[in-house]
Amino acid sequence: MEKQKKDPYAALRYKEFNTFLLVRFALVFAWSMQFIVIEWQVYSLTKDPLSLGLIGLMEVIPAVSMALFAGHIVDQKEKRNLLATCIAAFSLISFGLFLLTWPKVVGDLDTNTVLYGIYALVFFGGFLRSFFGPTIFSLVALIVPKKVYPNAATWSSSTWQMASVLGPAFAGFSINWIGVHWSLCIIFGLVLFSFFVLLKISKKPILNPKIGEPIMDSLKEGIKFVYKTKAILGAITLDMVAVLFGGAVALLPIFAQDILKVGPEGFGVLRAAPAIGAFVTMFVTAYIPISKNAGMKLLAAIFGFGICIIVFGLSSIYWVSVLALFFSGVTDGVSVVIRQTILQLKTPDHMRGRVASVNSMFVGSSNELGAFESGLTAKLLGTVQAVVFGGTMTLITVVTTGIVSPSFRKLDLSKDLEDHESGAS
Repeated sequence: MEKQKKDPYAALRYKEFNTFLLVRFALVFAWSMQFIVIEWQVYSLTKDPLSLGLIGLMEVIPAVSMALFAGHIVDQKEKRNLLATCIAAFSLISFGLFLLTWPKVVGDLDTNTVLYGIYALVFFGGFLRSFFGPTIFSLVALIVPKKVYPNAATWSSSTWQMASVLGPAFAGFSINWIGVHWSLCIIFGLVLFSFFVLLKISKKPILNPKIGEPIMDSLKEGIKFVYKTKAILGAITLDMVAVLFGGAVALLPIFAQDILKVGPEGFGVLRAAPAIGAFVTMFVTAYIPISKNAGMKLLAAIFGFGICIIVFGLSSIYWVSVLALFFSGVTDGVSVVIRQTILQLKTPDHMRGRVASVNSMFVGSSNELGAFESGLTAKLLGTVQAVVFGGTMTLITVVTTGIVSPSFRKLDLSKDLEDHESGAS
């Protein structure tokens, strides 16, 4: 037991978990790469910062609207097959975007028609995304035993973190090398790859004892649980605000094209910088426990993230901007790992879908709302001012949370981890 407790690779010793990480990496890489390729294409067509914000808005509206219902469905269904269905639907969206950027298909269509088509597919992707988070969160808990949940959360979160930035980084280079259209073809191939790899994971049991429960009763139970569990509520609220106001990366096409003037390759490097930071975070958090004093560590990480965003916004020097984004990846990676560990340790098996859905409403959707907020404030205040404003709001949120919530400052997950390990033994 003691040996496994200190093993930074404990979760990786389970074959299906490694397969799960491969599927998750491919999916997140493809999804985030697709988002950036579309961002580049839309801004190239319109040269309007608000058009970048609209991409996020088109995705977040259906994602938020469906989130709670998706959580209920996830808790009622077998997780492996449900994820396979989601991936199959994702492949149709990615193929549709591939066709919309193919001159032979769109022909003489005007710019607005192409834009409306892109926005429509992004909108349907928002519905689909509301199922992805809860399904993946629930599936990982069925693949590894409870005693390695924190370690699994570290690897899973770090895989997501790396893929979510490596995908856009690769997109920047790919746009330069082969163009928008064939970049979307790569995305389509990655989605198909993830589908067939997922089939190597066996079907999992449904642990919800209330199969067939009325949907409204189910939703109320999920919301009530999150509200009463202050550690979960505090973590996802804090992260939501940070992501909402710290969404500077949504404006990277403007920085790359108009401020730093570094083109597609420089854009790729800017996107890669947080990924390298996240890569460092993955190994550090695997070796250094984050369960002790988790509340203070989360507050410190998000505060550091806000500082990095402000430095990036004020910088007109390319290497300073790259360094600021690198450290934003480090701090954001720590935040993600801690939040996912809190969710895994504090959520009972039969409620994982609904809790993950609430989390996706708070945090996942705030990525797109953050993109819209950044696009809107850039339109109103200017690009640099919008980024500095977002970073400042993040700092204010962290300080306010630390002052008004002493219980969150004192949050420690060591006992929860011990309880899981003693239960597993």
